[in-house]
Amino acid sequence: MPLNFKLGLCQLPVTAEKIVNLNNARRAVKEAASGGCQLVALPEMFNCPYGNKFFPAYAEEFPAGETINILAHLAREHSVYLVGGSIPEREAENLYNTSFVFGPDGNLLARHRKIHLFDIDIPGGITFKESATLSAGDTVTVFDTPFCRVGVAICYDIRFPELSRTMALMGIHLLVLPAAFNMTTGPAHWELTMRARALDNQIYVAAVSPARDEKADYVAYGHSMVTTPWGDVLVQADEKPAVLTADIDLQYLCRIRQQLPLLKHRRESVYHGIGRGFKEYV
Repeated sequence: MPLNFKLGLCQLPVTAEKIVNLNNARRAVKEAASGGCQLVALPEMFNCPYGNKFFPAYAEEFPAGETINILAHLAREHSVYLVGGSIPEREAENLYNTSFVFGPDGNLLARHRKIHLFDIDIPGGITFKESATLSAGDTVTVFDTPFCRVGVAICYDIRFPELSRTMALMGIHLLVLPAAFNMTTGPAHWELTMRARALDNQIYVAAVSPARDEKADYVAYGHSMVTTPWGDVLVQADEKPAVLTADIDLQYLCRIRQQLPLLKHRRESVYHGIGRGFKEYV
């Protein structure tokens, strides 16, 4: 039986000054750990403004990057599992939107590179093309803790149900999602999407956003939240900086799966091959 534990989500303000962002992360992780959180998560692109013009300048290489080393130190200093939001990562000629995960000993447990790049065009709303600077990852990311198995995805990844279902079938009980939905997609889809992925897969979903800055080029929605395996909202922040905490009850998750055994009732023989050869009709 998995163990219950306390989760901390750090909704951070993001500025153009990397050192300010890193200091904000230090304070927030310390606050979460001091409050008893055993797993702590930071937002997407927490060390730099979200934008293609910023990603190359702020990019770091593993393992020598300043942010990467600070994340390892924070995990070790506070003896927590730390999902380090995401940062721009450079490897050779490629840039990635990458989440580094460290254990309480400061060692790297996982590295998730955003699989689905945010290339959208909503007239009157927002146009953005991550692929102009970033490359896509191609690996499903899970890691183990004494409490449960945890999956990691980044922002736009959550819109693809196949990914979260794959992680659920790999045994996760919690999906941690550093994410920066914006003021077009956030009000429309933020809560709906997190609740849907949690309900469909009977997992907890913890989505952690940057705090909202109305003066930024890209304005994040905020509203970091945790949704339950029943599809309820367990806790949710507003748009301002916050350290949000949640008690993750894995006995509750197990009861839900026993009472409504969705994952056991799947009929893969019926689904097999459906969707292959998909053609877009516009």
